[in-house]
Amino acid sequence: MNPVVVVHGGGAGCISDGRRARVREGVTRAATVGYGVLRDGGCAVDAVEAAVTVLENDPEFNAGCGSVLTTDGAVEMDASIMDGSDLSTGAVSAVSCVANPVRLARLVMDKTPHCFLTDQGAAKFAKDMGVPEVPAEQLVTEKSRKRLEKEKQGKGARKPGCPGNLGTVGAVALDCRGNVAYATSTGGIVNKMAGRVGDSPCVGSGGYADNAIGAVSTTGHGESILKVTLARLALFHVEQGKTVEEAAELSLGYMKSKLKGLGGLIMVNKTGDWVAKWTSTSMPWAAAKDGKLHAGIDLDDSTVTDLA
Repeated sequence: MNPVVVVHGGGAGCISDGRRARVREGVTRAATVGYGVLRDGGCAVDAVEAAVTVLENDPEFNAGCGSVLTTDGAVEMDASIMDGSDLSTGAVSAVSCVANPVRLARLVMDKTPHCFLTDQGAAKFAKDMGVPEVPAEQLVTEKSRKRLEKEKQGKGARKPGCPGNLGTVGAVALDCRGNVAYATSTGGIVNKMAGRVGDSPCVGSGGYADNAIGAVSTTGHGESILKVTLARLALFHVEQGKTVEEAAELSLGYMKSKLKGLGGLIMVNKTGDWVAKWTSTSMPWAAAKDGKLHAGIDLDDSTVTDLA
């Protein structure tokens, strides 16, 4: 089995010229790191964790140190991860004490009998596991403060289809043993109510992985994604014999027609076919397979280069 990794940097509106190079570099770096894990014989779940960690550490993306702020000016992050070999999963929500929520979600999966920890319970678990505590103010960037201020002064509450609120990062992978996995992480939506949780930590919505079918990570308007369980819906279409391209188009199209919700997803099936698809204005993505690195931001905008 030839290993594959695909990453996304979140559905988005128009990305400014000043950010485009940095965003493309971020997703290609994440895909390269994830693919390196697979090429060295590592497992799919290690690869998606590594790839998403790269994106959480990049302030260009709405996750980890680039997370947007709640209406109170705080960071509340969500993440989930799933191993398709046995359906093991771990998730955290409303965490503000760690640099990499995806790593904490992995610990929930590996070190507890549970699937999901939230807020103070997640914070206590992180401390018990020896995860370094990060001061909350360290995760609040000047860019995030300005974005919150602009949101409060200007547009206020956004409509479900608005492309301004679609920031998430994610990864899917297939390893050489045929195992698949996904990971998704986000800071949520700007100016959200304290305690608001979207799709990203919710298995079946923010992502899903099953060796018998494939793996998906989603991005977009969280409430819409939750209502249609977008990740599992996409894999259902694959189960019914659709190609990954068809499955992505059908599931995203259903969310858009039913709820006017915009978003995107990345998916790999059990045989290694992959897709990156979106209905938002753009979605930074990158994929690595067979020594080639594919990347893009807008529709009909993709490049292919050789991996070192």
